Amino acid sequence: MRHGRYPFIIGFLVAPLILYVVFVISPYVQAFYIALTNWRGITATPEYAGFENFARLLDDEVFWHAVRHHIVLLVAMPLLTIAIALFFSFLLNLGGGSKGGQMTGVFGSTFYRVVFFFPQVLAVAIVGVLFQAIYRPDESGVINGLLAKVGIEPIGWLTNPDLALWSIIAVMVWQAVGFYVVLFSAGMSAIPKDVFEAAALDGAGRFRLFFSITLPLLWDTLQVGWVYLGIAAFDGFALVQVLSVDRGGPDNATTVLPLEIWRNAFNFSKYGYASAMGVALFFMTITFAVLTLRVTRRERIEF
Repeated sequence: MRHGRYPFIIGFLVAPLILYVVFVISPYVQAFYIALTNWRGITATPEYAGFENFARLLDDEVFWHAVRHHIVLLVAMPLLTIAIALFFSFLLNLGGGSKGGQMTGVFGSTFYRVVFFFPQVLAVAIVGVLFQAIYRPDESGVINGLLAKVGIEPIGWLTNPDLALWSIIAVMVWQAVGFYVVLFSAGMSAIPKDVFEAAALDGAGRFRLFFSITLPLLWDTLQVGWVYLGIAAFDGFALVQVLSVDRGGPDNATTVLPLEIWRNAFNFSKYGYASAMGVALFFMTITFAVLTLRVTRRERIEF
């Protein structure tokens, strides 16, 4: 075994490596190549167009609308999701205070974990259909029906350009919070309870426990969560497709790059231009992840 360990290890790595190259690396390479052509999905040999598609992106107003929406998503979605998830996680793990010398969560915390995680098990399309009923612009909608009972006129949550994107962001946050409650709860569970108990004995309240102990010791988990949410903010295709008016409307108020990629490829047969958008989205996502990991890097706290 000692003399044949390298062939043994290589034998296990070859199959996964081949699968990764065929199903991950190869499609990326093909997308980069197609982005340099004017291929419309009909001819067998695409005509090379150089950087013409990328030059068109710079003058495409819809493309820049989508980029601006991703910037809003990058700021709002991670901040709201992490803030809400941290609050619930703290309550479920430490909100009950010290009982019998042990820090506990609020009463019924196990049940609440299941409730919070439930939206995560639903398919995104199902979530979109559910919120179509909730956001209906007339009094038959759940929200507008409740507003009508207190004398408030129905609101076009998805038809008002100023509200449509924020309404979809609210759905994204609602769906994502459960996963990050579980993620942060797992991180808090890994922190020795003695740390919290010692701080509580010294008179630290819940506010001090959260900001002086929980956040610093949970930093690595927060960093991972922020990167995941940032990558999710560069998607949003399914919810925008199902919820938005006229797929990205009204008046491009909710459009995102994955939706524009799909529209250009399958509606307009502009596969080269759609691939150029995909390449731009790829580099934006990679840049975000690298910058986030770089900016949020800090010394690790050992227990």
